[in-house]
Amino acid sequence: MISAEANAVKTRLIECGLETPTIPTDLSQDEKYAHIKELMTGVMKTLGLDLSDDSLQETPHRIAKMYVHELFAGLDYSNFPAIAMIENKMDVDEMVKVDKISLVSSCEHHFVTIDGTARVAYIPNKKIIGLSKINRLVRFFAQRPQVQERLTKQVLIALQTLLETDNVAVSIRATHYCVKARGVMDVNSKTETTALGGSFKTNERTRAEFLG
Repeated sequence: MISAEANAVKTRLIECGLETPTIPTDLSQDEKYAHIKELMTGVMKTLGLDLSDDSLQETPHRIAKMYVHELFAGLDYSNFPAIAMIENKMDVDEMVKVDKISLVSSCEHHFVTIDGTARVAYIPNKKIIGLSKINRLVRFFAQRPQVQERLTKQVLIALQTLLETDNVAVSIRATHYCVKARGVMDVNSKTETTALGGSFKTNERTRAEFLG
């Protein structure tokens, strides 16, 4: 079942053109698993790998399970985290910032790892969100085939929607293994992306406090 919060976020992302490109499949989780397992078996055989070897025989199963239930679980909005929010009875009007949020995602161009951290902040209006829920939102959107720019904006829009305020900021710094492990093979470079809303975009001091 998809929660009201998940539906609201999904609707807003579609309106903003920021939803991950998907098509309906009408497949259950078990059907997705079985199909991916079969296809991965074909990939491994095409590569000439011996699936009768005890080290390789369970690899199609492991990959299918990992794709459906772990790496790409964020494609299914029924996995959207339960969001705990409270009324801002304390009248908090200063920045709330969570830094060094660990994230692991997958590059949608090569299906290899994106590994990094996120910084998320907001200035409360009528609502305050449970701190761990920010981490869970980052994780949910990271568990998809992604480009970092979209991931950053998805987290921003999700929090703006849930908190009913534009005053949200998100920054992500990550290593892309499609750059590190293939192609140019640059082991040192990192990519930084930022999405700013409300006073984080319009107020220089607020922006500096977030980015500093």
